Amino acid sequence: MVNIAVLGYGTVGSGVVKVLTTNQEKIDKKAGTPIRVKYVLDLRDFPGDPIQEKIVHDFDVILKDPEVKVVVEVMGGLKPAYEFTKAALEAGKSVCTSNKELVAEHGAEFLDLARERNVNYLFEASCGGGIPVIRTLNSSLTAEDIDEVSGILNGTTNYILTEMSEKGSDFDSALKEAQELGYAERNPEADVEGHDACRKIAILSSLAFGHTVKYQDIHTEGITKISHNDIVFAKKFDMSVKLLASAYKYRDGSGKKDYYAMVAPFLVRHGHPLFNVNGVFNAVFVHGNMLGDSMFYGSGAGSLPTASAVVGDVVDAVKHLSRTLFVFWDSKELKLSDNGSAKRPFFIRVPADKKEEASSFFNASEIAESDEIKEETALITEIMTEDEFEKKASEAGYVLSRIRVNQ
Repeated sequence: MVNIAVLGYGTVGSGVVKVLTTNQEKIDKKAGTPIRVKYVLDLRDFPGDPIQEKIVHDFDVILKDPEVKVVVEVMGGLKPAYEFTKAALEAGKSVCTSNKELVAEHGAEFLDLARERNVNYLFEASCGGGIPVIRTLNSSLTAEDIDEVSGILNGTTNYILTEMSEKGSDFDSALKEAQELGYAERNPEADVEGHDACRKIAILSSLAFGHTVKYQDIHTEGITKISHNDIVFAKKFDMSVKLLASAYKYRDGSGKKDYYAMVAPFLVRHGHPLFNVNGVFNAVFVHGNMLGDSMFYGSGAGSLPTASAVVGDVVDAVKHLSRTLFVFWDSKELKLSDNGSAKRPFFIRVPADKKEEASSFFNASEIAESDEIKEETALITEIMTEDEFEKKASEAGYVLSRIRVNQ
């Protein structure tokens, strides 16, 4: 039997206990040994809940117990999660986590420490909830040279954009509904400003490219400026607006590699795998040089989907006690190229009386008009660099809105 401890009995922590209890027989068989929760660390007590007999308020109880082989960190945030995780690894205990903020900030450091102690630091649930994309990158796609990893990594923003598209809601109304349904926090800034997706793509790109991508270096925009008019014209082009987190590698003719990463709203064309990913669902798109395109889709958040991914890591940790699983991510920092040199088309809205001028000036490939919004016209520009677009938009002086177009 292997004993584990759970740090935090909130949404995910309680889900971990429920998954382990509900699927106990199957999990034990897959692990090859019974897995039991010995302690749950929380500041609160839970009278009337069977978990109360396992509640402890002092982390040292867990740290000093040699019977605890795996620690599940689902507290969130950096403090005290960082100190607890580091101490557990140093004590020779494996750690499984859903804490994307901590993994993005200290993932490489903890992986190095785990290797030194012959234990594991596993974090499948930190990206995409229950979607098994990290395990896939670490095992199934090890033969691939990954060129791109991108996707819809935040269920809150995807829900809001879906409501705006399907029901014609404005941003504020869709956000309010998301909060009422529990999809968005009271303070939704981390979601709607793109910070949550930024940390996730930092983790995924670090795994895809093998070196540390700092989330602080990733250009990040949220969805707060997306308007009803943007949605209407996007439909005219048979596209949908998605908040995409993307990282890709570009090789020029000389073999030089440039790495780009960004979180921002994009227009996705009908027929692209991400076009029909709606509601609170997430999807991760991966391109390998041999495999080509693949996509992983599923519930990106919520207590049980996230807990399922955490428990999957627990089983892996139990099956590999005293042996570190290989993770393709080292502490060397990967320098990202300036996004100003990245090339793509742009969707723009302009006053209707500027239609001809804008079409010529931006060498538009597509033009759309709407009976609902007669005072505006929308265009898809030619492919150009970010810097070239910003210069032309500034010179024109009449661009009302711009959204990048995913190629």
